[in-house]
Amino acid sequence: MITAIVLVHVEADRIPEVAEEIAALQGVSEVYSVTGAADLIAMVRVREHDALADVIADRLSKVAGIRGTETHIAFRTYSQHDLDAAFSLGVQDAD
Repeated sequence: MITAIVLVHVEADRIPEVAEEIAALQGVSEVYSVTGAADLIAMVRVREHDALADVIADRLSKVAGIRGTETHIAFRTYSQHDLDAAFSLGVQDAD
């Protein structure tokens, strides 16, 4: 699975509508309304690199109200959920 984090810059009066439209796109797993330089963050998860272009360049970036995007592709995932699962299987830290 390939994960891309897309920072989305949106016209201020269209943020809720744009978020809902992006969230409905196939390949988009979540959309977050955030503070900071970007207005929204979209999590895109696809099986192949070519599919990123289909989702991000061909569909997401063409949603009315989007002023621009910045895409980051994830190399590895680290999460507390993954660590908790590993410990429940008997994996332990080396002290």
